[in-house]
Amino acid sequence: MATELIIALDVDTLDAATHAVDTCGGCIWYKAGLQLFSRTGPAIIEQLKAANKKVFLDLKLHDIPNTVKHAAQAAAGMGADLITIHACGGAKMIAAAREAVEGSQTRVLAVTVLTSINDAVLQNEVGIPASAEETVTRFAKLAVNNGAHGVVASPHEIAAIRSAVGHGPLIVTPGIRPAWASTDDQARFMTPREAALAGANFVVVGRPILKHANPTEAVALVTKELAV
Repeated sequence: MATELIIALDVDTLDAATHAVDTCGGCIWYKAGLQLFSRTGPAIIEQLKAANKKVFLDLKLHDIPNTVKHAAQAAAGMGADLITIHACGGAKMIAAAREAVEGSQTRVLAVTVLTSINDAVLQNEVGIPASAEETVTRFAKLAVNNGAHGVVASPHEIAAIRSAVGHGPLIVTPGIRPAWASTDDQARFMTPREAALAGANFVVVGRPILKHANPTEAVALVTKELAV
């Protein structure tokens, strides 16, 4: 499967999201995260589905299993194609999310370690003594063994994840920065081409495209990099 681009709609309004979709060429996948969903609610999903787009609803659910189950059911009912939970919620929570989407098109992705967190932050602030790679691998195993369709992780951990869980589960990688773009607040990042070569199923790119002087051109540049 070729690596696909997901554009992160890191904007505040439906109008801004509509403009972003209109200026991003023929891209199929769009991410609605906390920033946009908190302002628009289900309307953004309805709008994207009406435009025949695929929706990555990235809310990173993390709560008791019953709450996550009902939230995942709601997301599936809205038509989200991919949803996220936090792997650190544990086995029962992960299994509850998977159970909630059975019979729908929705796939569950478990977030492992945020790409803004490096080894020093993980160990000195979060209190996990292992490295980011070790922690990601442990969370990936936990997630897949309890029903997650895939994981979200830095592209730097793709090889370790594949070794741990095989080639079946999806790997979605934020922390993607083209060589011509600012790294912003990402601590563990790769270029689109590097991530594709490493084996990512999807790469998520937001600000480098949306803040580009010509978003259509930026989409074309990233798509070209993914065609390895």
